[in-house]
Amino acid sequence: MRILMVTNTFAPHVGGVARSVMAFTDEYRRRRHEVLVVAPEFCGATAEEEGVLRVRALQNFNGSDFSVVLKPTRRLRRVVETFAPDLIHSHHPFLLGSTALRLARSLRVPLAFTHHTMYERYTHYVPGDSPALKRFVERLSTNYANLCAHVFAPSASTSTTLRERQVDVPIEVLPTGVRLGDYDCGNGAGLRSALGLPDEAFVVGYVGRLAEEKNLPFLARAFVRFLQQQPQARALIVGDGALRNGLQQAFGEAGLQERVRFTGMLQGALLVSAYKAMDVFAFASQTETQGMVLVEAMAAGVPVVALDASGAREVVVDGTNGRLLVAADENAFCDGIQSVRANIHTLRAGALRTAQDWAIERCADRALARYEHLLAQPAHAPLAMDEAWYRTARLLRADWDLLGAAMGAASKALQGRLRLPAADAG
Repeated sequence: MRILMVTNTFAPHVGGVARSVMAFTDEYRRRRHEVLVVAPEFCGATAEEEGVLRVRALQNFNGSDFSVVLKPTRRLRRVVETFAPDLIHSHHPFLLGSTALRLARSLRVPLAFTHHTMYERYTHYVPGDSPALKRFVERLSTNYANLCAHVFAPSASTSTTLRERQVDVPIEVLPTGVRLGDYDCGNGAGLRSALGLPDEAFVVGYVGRLAEEKNLPFLARAFVRFLQQQPQARALIVGDGALRNGLQQAFGEAGLQERVRFTGMLQGALLVSAYKAMDVFAFASQTETQGMVLVEAMAAGVPVVALDASGAREVVVDGTNGRLLVAADENAFCDGIQSVRANIHTLRAGALRTAQDWAIERCADRALARYEHLLAQPAHAPLAMDEAWYRTARLLRADWDLLGAAMGAASKALQGRLRLPAADAG
């Protein structure tokens, strides 16, 4: 099968979507499927990447670590037409997501879409953030989903939300799995030694972007309380982002700067070593569609303390592989870390058992089965070479549908803000 993956974030960017695309791409290729990834330029990407087509983009948009795609070139279309995908899988509704829809319509191949993100929770990266913009983004992503043949939701919570938002195409829950064999490597003791973390210290850790939507000020306050109560404990924070300086300042003001280690972004064996250097993984984000880092931590045998929210509640079973806390209270979170410490051996075993259910091989089986089902639908039969006029008409229709999706989202958003009556459908 020839699969075109279209994404606005990809390695070397470190984030959930990029890692998801990479995980599925690697597994598909391991099974000898052909995969072409279309992604933006990104700082640190190698000049020649086999199976990856980079699109010109603005780097570090609005102070973030994201790239914003500029207008796709004719070369992109030529390369895609030469590749001749059987199916296109889009991972965003905006920017290159629009390109994915146009390509699918013009090539008459099925378009699958993974709704990785609740985009309205990320509008703080856009100038002019407002409640109206959040409503607009929510409706636009919903309308985009309804233009696709199939939608993958990373969690049951996300699937429920999409149905509530009136996504009416088929939805299937498909999390991103982990390759469990990758967690056989790594050296937690070695990383502790390199960072000056004592062997006997109880280490509470976090892995992820240091960004506003991760609820890190709350997490830092919980860490401070725990470290103050446990003089032998340490904290390990892996990742980078706009909040790094603020977090370091918070620990410094509490007099704990010598007991906290910031490593920056880690990958591969070093990242696995970081997980294995932790005794408990702490996660306070309430904006996730899938808790990939939670599964990764468990694959390394690390129990998790998290707030009860989408993405976490599908992974963390309270008292079995960690603690899932209903109240967003720093004292309760600190107590949760303490309770993991008291039951560490039982919870470690539970974490390893949970990770078995999230193997990438199982997730790829389900995705490929869905691809095959979509390809079997007669509506996606190949076009004859003499149907150029119909090909052009479909391309125009795709543009029209995208415009309609944007206008529909804008109308819904403005109705809520200005209390305007809905437009007459006739």
